[in-house]
Amino acid sequence: QVQLVESGGGLVQAGGSLRLSCATSGRTISNYAMGWFRQAPGKEREFVAGLSWTGAQLDYTDSVKGRFTISRDNAKTTTYLQMNSLKPEDTAVYYCAADTSNRRLRTSPNYWGQGTQVTVSS
Repeated sequence: QVQLVESGGGLVQAGGSLRLSCATSGRTISNYAMGWFRQAPGKEREFVAGLSWTGAQLDYTDSVKGRFTISRDNAKTTTYLQMNSLKPEDTAVYYCAADTSNRRLRTSPNYWGQGTQVTVSS
C-alpha cells in the first residue's frame, strides 16, 4: 500500500507563491510516476502536472505552464509542486497522486492523497 500526504497549502495573495509537498510512505515508490491534480468548487478534478518515475517531467496543464514546476527529491520520497505567480483561478483543493503507469497517472491514478487547500485572493 502507498500512502500520500500533502502539505503546504494555504491562503496567498494573487501574484504570490506556494510550494506543496507530497510525502510518501509504505511501499517503495521509486519507480512510480507522481502527479498533482486539483479540484475547484463546482468543477471536476483536473490534472495539473506529472513526473515520470525517472524524474522526467511528463506534462503540465496549459493554464499553469511557466508558473508551476513539479519536482522530486533525490530519495524519491517527496514530490513538490512549486507554484508561482498564483492567480485566483488557481484556488482549489490540490491532490497528490501516484501510479506505476505514466499514462494512467494522467487519467486514473491508483493512489491519492487527502488533498490540501490552496486559496488565492485577488
